[in-house]
Amino acid sequence: MELAYIPSPSRGVLYLGPIPLRGYAFCIILGVFVAVWYGNKRWIARGGRSGTVADIAVWAVPFGLVGGRLYHVITDYELYFSEGRNWVDAFKIWEGGLGIWGAIALGAVGAWIGCRRRGIPLPAYADAVAPGIALAQAIGRWGNWFNQELYGRETDLPWALHITSTADGRVPGYYHPTFLYESLWCIGVALLVIWADRRFNLGHGRAFALYVASYCAGRFWIEYMRVDDAHHILGLRLNNWTALLVFLLAVVYIVLSARKRPGREAVVEPGVSDGEAGSKADGAGDVDGEAGSKADAADDADGADVETDVAEDEAGSATKKT
Repeated sequence: MELAYIPSPSRGVLYLGPIPLRGYAFCIILGVFVAVWYGNKRWIARGGRSGTVADIAVWAVPFGLVGGRLYHVITDYELYFSEGRNWVDAFKIWEGGLGIWGAIALGAVGAWIGCRRRGIPLPAYADAVAPGIALAQAIGRWGNWFNQELYGRETDLPWALHITSTADGRVPGYYHPTFLYESLWCIGVALLVIWADRRFNLGHGRAFALYVASYCAGRFWIEYMRVDDAHHILGLRLNNWTALLVFLLAVVYIVLSARKRPGREAVVEPGVSDGEAGSKADGAGDVDGEAGSKADAADDADGADVETDVAEDEAGSATKKT
């Protein structure tokens, strides 16, 4: 008898008339909103303008969605191009299937385009949005819960995930909720990056690299628990190898970047500091102008006094002559 478990939703889509509201898409959209909102707060704190993060996200998010879908379709091509499959399903992103590796890689390309158009250094932007991306992943993983996918091995733990769907070869039962493990891990990654950024004054892309390295560390063991079909190389799933490689690259970047460019960028968005300096200069000019006006008024008053004294002297002299 099962005492406790995590139930799966009976369906992953609700309909408002003819309009479908899909749980997977809702989680992705909510995650993007949180990432942009929190990234904007961090960007302003670093000296940037409000709204810049959203402007660049207009480039980064579409690129990221395309990259995530491409990675999934390429690495699981048999789901769409093997015998009996319909290749059109490769475009049905709402049914699930986004690879974080492709999303980050191509999303970075979109962010680079947006940053270049604004004259902003990409590493500084990446540092600002890094914790928000981790939180977006934490929220997005609940989309897998709505789709009853990406779970782990069978278990009798009280937090087991109860799978009820039989679609695509699923076997109903109780499994490790790897979507929940990754969601909680991503929250921990966000908190780690926020703490380390404040403690060590990270800059030049190192906060983002820390996010990448810490996420990969968790993804490695979570990926190892999953039981869905995947390509294996030397006994490990493809995503395990990807996580290991990206982890090493991120660590190397942190070490080399800290040696070459210690500290944090003094200016993250050109024109912001100059504008503030200009405002101060204008204020100082106004004060000087007021002081000058007062001095001129005092001079005028002194001149009037002199003229009065001269007039009185002339009047006195005329009286004496009379």
